[in-house]
Amino acid sequence: MAAVQGSLVESVDKKDIKTEPSEDGGGNNNNANDGKILSPSPAPTTPAEGNSTAAGTSVDQQTLLAVLQFLKKNKLSESVDILRREAGLPEDSLDSKGGDSSGEATGDAGRSADADGADASSLLSRVTVSSSAVAPAPTKAPSEDQPDVNVVLSAYSQQGDPALYEVYYKGLKKFIESVLDCHRAELSQVFYPLFVHMYLELVYNSHENEAKAFFDKFSGDQECYYEDDLRVLSSLTKKEHMRGNETLLDFRTSKFVLRISRDSYQLLKRHLQERQNNQIWNIIQEHLYIDIFDGMPRSKNQIDAMSGSLAGEAKREANKAKVYYGLLKEPEIELPLDDEDEEAENEEGKPKKKKPKKDSMGSKSKKQDPNAPSQTRIPLPELKDSDKLDKIMYMKEATKRIRLGPDNLPSICFYSFLNAYQGLTAVDFTDDSSLIAGGFADSTVRVWSVTPKKLRKVKSAADLNLIDKESDDVLERIMDEKTASESKILYGHSGPVYGISFSPDRNYLLSSSEDGTIRLWSLQTFTCLVGYKGHNYPVWDTQFSPHGYYFVSGGHDRVARLWATDHYQPLRMFSGHLADVTCTRFHPNSNYVATGSSDRTIRLWDVLSGNCVRIFTGHKGPIHALAFSPNGKFLASGATDGRVLLWDIGHGLMVGELKGHTDTIYSLKFSRDGEILASGSMDNTVRLWDAMKAFDDLETDDFTAATGYIHLQDNSQELLLGTYTSKSTTVIHLHFTRRNLLLTAGSYNP
Repeated sequence: MAAVQGSLVESVDKKDIKTEPSEDGGGNNNNANDGKILSPSPAPTTPAEGNSTAAGTSVDQQTLLAVLQFLKKNKLSESVDILRREAGLPEDSLDSKGGDSSGEATGDAGRSADADGADASSLLSRVTVSSSAVAPAPTKAPSEDQPDVNVVLSAYSQQGDPALYEVYYKGLKKFIESVLDCHRAELSQVFYPLFVHMYLELVYNSHENEAKAFFDKFSGDQECYYEDDLRVLSSLTKKEHMRGNETLLDFRTSKFVLRISRDSYQLLKRHLQERQNNQIWNIIQEHLYIDIFDGMPRSKNQIDAMSGSLAGEAKREANKAKVYYGLLKEPEIELPLDDEDEEAENEEGKPKKKKPKKDSMGSKSKKQDPNAPSQTRIPLPELKDSDKLDKIMYMKEATKRIRLGPDNLPSICFYSFLNAYQGLTAVDFTDDSSLIAGGFADSTVRVWSVTPKKLRKVKSAADLNLIDKESDDVLERIMDEKTASESKILYGHSGPVYGISFSPDRNYLLSSSEDGTIRLWSLQTFTCLVGYKGHNYPVWDTQFSPHGYYFVSGGHDRVARLWATDHYQPLRMFSGHLADVTCTRFHPNSNYVATGSSDRTIRLWDVLSGNCVRIFTGHKGPIHALAFSPNGKFLASGATDGRVLLWDIGHGLMVGELKGHTDTIYSLKFSRDGEILASGSMDNTVRLWDAMKAFDDLETDDFTAATGYIHLQDNSQELLLGTYTSKSTTVIHLHFTRRNLLLTAGSYNP
């Protein structure tokens, strides 16, 4: 196993580390060449601009030397040498130039770094601020001795007359309400981010009464799906409240993305320039990213379908990377004929009839999907003999699988957890549906056998020495019959267990907890093998890869992590969400990971590079359920808004919306062949949807739309195949067996 992991780790080391501009930060740098970012209003050229190139070079060198000094101070000599060689600086550059240039550039910032132990990124930001101010005005460094939060908030210090904020906002509102209907819906998107930033500017500059009046007057005009954010905002009434507030820092550091047609944008720009409304123009320039597209303006319904996330819509550029969503080629395993069962009952010719059916099953999986990644794109564990046996069992079961459809719905078996006073928080089934596990708020994990076969532990080491290791039934002999029971309790966590996942080979169980750890349990000894520590806060979810060995976790620290069972540190950290990562799912080919978040977005991450390759927006509440279709082409998501959204991964577009649930959706699952999508909710219902019809009705011509949007049909009632209500049991988990029987689980709440 270690060898498998080694190659993935090496692939990281060999790649060049490139620093790319973040989505939230440096996108607003006066270059409107692609028409996608607002350009500043025209200003007369000054003589100072002529020297910008020369000044820029010296500033860059000062910044570089400051970074080298910082690395040297922290004894990172290897990094110093690498950076110096790449920049083409001589070996004595730090000694000769470091004294004056970086000393001048980082005078106050250096002291601040010593005092506060600031990290490299904060030092860089201060160096840039101070070095650009060095040449024209060396004394101008007001905010360098303050913590990083103040650097972030300092943008709000550029204020106008507080009494005019209301006038400006009301004037813009009056203008937008007076434009043509086709532009009004698009331009109305500007209201919410402008409202937030204008309110924060008033609060930051200690105009508390004006801020309260501004909030009371215009907060009611905002869209209903921003209610929770506005509630948090209303509690920020003093400058002191703003320091350390996560929601505010998110809003300030990540640009709010608006997608607007070119015609609508020109209207807005012309209005602001004619009125010389610099206050609003500056906020748009500083804090918003306008993604301009050519074509017809979008309607109110189209905009509402895609908006609602913490930072607006996703940029169209974010969803253009190539995604290998196809399935990996299945290993070639010969399926032996089950002679005992068939030949006893059938005549000679009948097994031969069955043989082609089984062969076709194998050959179907052996075809290489053109959209699939290469087999060696990421290192995967080799199949053991036990895995091959399990594959054969799976293929045999598949031949007996029931074909589902609108006229042939699955039977549903509901496992109700009665008297679950410990508080059931998570459930999972093994792939072969033989075991069920539950995570509880009392920090325990419980495992039950669903079949008559009881759970047994492996014998002690002393007893194992007495066993004949050459015997055919050695795997049976190593189990201790004295320990046989229908369930086992696993102790180890020190907080509620929020996520659990069985390994594909049924030998291990993962659990994630409020205590910030993920534990790997052996289902042979029912003991904890490893405690993975990396998250600093509660871990909301964890899931094994479909191929085993790798697993993913996500938590309150807003970061998802990729792990391997034999490494105690994460292999990848997927950072980008603006709030808790609430659910995680592996793509069927194990090359991608999907994460859902409280920031109301879904992100798809490439396991190989660690990059975010898709951002999906449209939900109006935190996301709690994700499910990939069996063919890997589509993703379904469910959230607290009670909606199930369907996404095309290859094109990066929303392709369907299923409405019907009245409460949070906790679980989603596609049937084994992808014909049916099941959704379970806190409204005590399981709903079945016609997934085949939802995806087949798509018009592929729409995928080329320049708006990054296709027309959604409001056909939820046509796609709803059935609603099944429990007496008073919330549906926490759904699972289709290998023969397409639907198993559901939840705790009964009288």
